[in-house]
Amino acid sequence: MILKNTIFTLLFLTLVSVGYAQTAPSVWRDLSDVTYKIGQDEFGELYIPVFSDKIKKLEGKVVEADGYIIPFEGMFKPEHIILSSLPLAECFFCGSGGPETVMEVMMKSPIKYTSKRVKVKGTLTLNDKDPEKLMYILTDAQILAN
Repeated sequence: MILKNTIFTLLFLTLVSVGYAQTAPSVWRDLSDVTYKIGQDEFGELYIPVFSDKIKKLEGKVVEADGYIIPFEGMFKPEHIILSSLPLAECFFCGSGGPETVMEVMMKSPIKYTSKRVKVKGTLTLNDKDPEKLMYILTDAQILAN
């Protein structure tokens, strides 16, 4: 009986430690829960994001996002990047991804461009007012891995 309890306890502790070792789920999954309404400005129709309650709860929080830096020719600024959850060929600007798959990232310190996947951490701001900016903006960001 003691051996059985000891084995059960060891198995339980192993499963718990494996669960804690897993990385946090990607913020991109939560950010995909957005819909749109059609609005009007001086230039015509535009799609205005309608953020779900799940997304609204993330506003102002520090989040981590991994993805690919989108290299706009002649426009890459090492302190202000566009991050895509999808590789370049599939991203919002070049492929089949929607606007919920990209975010503006304002870096604390300039970074070097890389075509490899990177991970950043910063404070999430939601944008449903300024059509000149993306709907997700990460401020005060730092690079975690590349």
